[in-house]
Amino acid sequence: MNCEHGAALLEHLGQGERLSTAFGGTPHAERMTGGKTLGLPDEPPQAPPILPSEESAPRAGASPKVRFLIRIERRPESERISWMPDIYAIAYAVWHSPGGSFSVRATSTHCHSRRKDPAGPGGGNLGSADALRDRPPARRGRASRLVTQAGSAAPAGNALVGGPAAVAAPRLYWQRFRHEATRALESRGWEVQFSAQVGLKPLVFQTSSWSAEIVEEARGWFQLSAGFEIEGEKFDIQPILAALVSNRFLEMTEGMPRGQEFMIFLPDGRGLALPVGRFRHLLTTLGELMEYRFTGGPIRLSKVDAAQLASDEALAPKTPPEIHELAVEVAEFQKIPRQPQPAGLAATLRDYQLDGYYWMQHLARHGLNGILADDMGLGKTLQTLTHLLAEIESGRHQGRPSLVIAPTSVVENWQREAAKFAPGLKVRVLQGPDRHRHFPSLAQVDLALTSYALISRDLEQYLAQSFHLLILDEAQHIKNPGALVTRTVGQLRAKHRLCLSGTPVENHLGELWSLMHFLMPGMLGTQEAFTETYRTPIEKNGSDAKREALAHRVGPLILRRTKQDVAKELPPKTEILHAIQLSESQKDLYETVRSAMDKQVRQALAMQGVESQIVFLDALLKLRQICCHPSLLDRQPDGAESAKFEYLADMLETLGEEGHRVLLFSQFTSMLSLIEDHLTRQEVSYLKLTGETKNRQELVERWQGGEGSVFLISLKAGGTGLTLTGADTVIHYDPWWNPAAENQATDRAYRIGQEKPVFVHKLICQGTVEERIQQMQARKDHLATDLLSGATQTLSLTPALLESLLAPVESPK
Repeated sequence: MNCEHGAALLEHLGQGERLSTAFGGTPHAERMTGGKTLGLPDEPPQAPPILPSEESAPRAGASPKVRFLIRIERRPESERISWMPDIYAIAYAVWHSPGGSFSVRATSTHCHSRRKDPAGPGGGNLGSADALRDRPPARRGRASRLVTQAGSAAPAGNALVGGPAAVAAPRLYWQRFRHEATRALESRGWEVQFSAQVGLKPLVFQTSSWSAEIVEEARGWFQLSAGFEIEGEKFDIQPILAALVSNRFLEMTEGMPRGQEFMIFLPDGRGLALPVGRFRHLLTTLGELMEYRFTGGPIRLSKVDAAQLASDEALAPKTPPEIHELAVEVAEFQKIPRQPQPAGLAATLRDYQLDGYYWMQHLARHGLNGILADDMGLGKTLQTLTHLLAEIESGRHQGRPSLVIAPTSVVENWQREAAKFAPGLKVRVLQGPDRHRHFPSLAQVDLALTSYALISRDLEQYLAQSFHLLILDEAQHIKNPGALVTRTVGQLRAKHRLCLSGTPVENHLGELWSLMHFLMPGMLGTQEAFTETYRTPIEKNGSDAKREALAHRVGPLILRRTKQDVAKELPPKTEILHAIQLSESQKDLYETVRSAMDKQVRQALAMQGVESQIVFLDALLKLRQICCHPSLLDRQPDGAESAKFEYLADMLETLGEEGHRVLLFSQFTSMLSLIEDHLTRQEVSYLKLTGETKNRQELVERWQGGEGSVFLISLKAGGTGLTLTGADTVIHYDPWWNPAAENQATDRAYRIGQEKPVFVHKLICQGTVEERIQQMQARKDHLATDLLSGATQTLSLTPALLESLLAPVESPK
């Protein structure tokens, strides 16, 4: 008993001389005419195979020579049967006998069935084309995975060649065979002929036919049109890239040689062979710009993206002169024109400050916005004032005022810096209860200053005015895209926007997106697309490629110099970590509280609610307070011992004897009060600044004038906006998560204007949560030194984290 396929095969073989042929006979040999050509019952007489001529036969006495030939034919319409293939292959073996005659063996075969091959790719007859390839086994395996993506049917324009789809569609299989297997067979000595009735010649991409052009669409936006021609027919790049995305091309071709080709199919069924390397590059580069959503037509580009694509060798677009000029300046910073300093500047800029000024002028000239991300203390305010003066003196401001929004504590610093370095500017501070009386004359000033705290309240007044420059100082205040202040500043009208921030990325890359969305809306796409394209691969998967791609994309709009970059213009800074062992009574208290809080946190964590976060933070707070001084805890006696406090007292005495002036930071104002009491008892002169201080600038001037040997400062109130270069020593009494906060506090003393070496001391209780936090901070600090790698997730409560932070006190090693 046989299945229908077996019965059909037996019937087919039983006709004529087919059975003899199947068992190696050569019944067709006698049909040769004059020993030159061969006719077959199933082939049209007008298209015989081209066999060797007598002239090519070897002479008598020579060794026999064998030639192999494969002929691809289409069955005539009159001979087609539903279950037989329309296109088939015939293999010939031709022997030249020593006497000069020919011996021919012809075997009719086929590499395609109308039914889906249950063996799948690599099985049945389909695998024969793959088996012919000159590839190592691993490469053949990758090819098998690639060809299976089309599924059981071939979606119009999207299917990659091969697999079950090829078995179901003769045009797909035979085009692949013609493009790939033919060369593999020829490399092994076979001659392959395709009958004119077969056709099925795939299209092949040629580099010489490629063309691309960038044209201006609207102010600040451009269009990219790209494609190629094959035999006079034009192909646009977008539908091609859309087909590659839908078939997971990047995943399927990962690791393939750049010169290898792959095939897609057009809606009309024609195959198109494309080089892997070039189209991987095009899909990756344009995909990140388009969020991998190719819809047809021109590709929309921001001016920065257009400039970076202008120098892309694979794309090689024709560009407008403006984009070409920008591309040159983006590629090489030194090509940015060196503008003369404005006449109204009452300062001498350092070299790196001049570079910052040139860079801001470069942005304005090209209609771009950006982030000046220099470290604290390198003179971002001075560089920005220089830029503003140049815009006014050149007339580019067209009579419009500029607006600076800064933290409340920093607004006065802007007023002082403007008066000092740009005395000719007409400056208006819009703060205080009487600020509204100045709004009617806003258009007459050069520079208006206000705070983040007031901008939302006064938004209506500001919307009535268009500004030349809109400058956000400490721009991390808009790092949350959903915050009211972020939405408010985004509504203001200005020709150019500029962000100033030493820490544009403090916790995660979403903060960078928020700043860039304010500066260049749409450039990084939607928040959701940015998360999918960059945040998740970088923050969760650690993708260096994505990190480099993002840095490359936003790099032209961010200028960052660290103190290490300009170290020759600053005295040295030395950081010293002091590990202090808890006293016995302090250690007992720490263990008692730790054990109780550990149990509470684990119980709260089991509930998986907001309460667990609150309980956890409360536990950390209590343990940190014990490390600082047990008396900070409720119901603890004032006379409790504190090893760290005693260590500090000895340190301050030594520093005082050596003539050093000290900035002492703590996050706990109650701790500052304890230190203040100690300084009073020791008759040490000091100043103190907390959130309750009203006369901040007066204290700064007194300190800079030489008053006091110790300046007590709460980290939150005095971490930014102050110049305290009168100090040469900084002490951080208690550490916390974000190294940027500590660095900013240190920068009160370590900044331009400092002439003495600065020493930074960090006091850590050994084996406690403080030391573990310091270790976490050090890991984060390594990332924070890179603008884009500072992206780390917020703290999530996991058993491993609890085990680390709430573990018992470790004994010193």
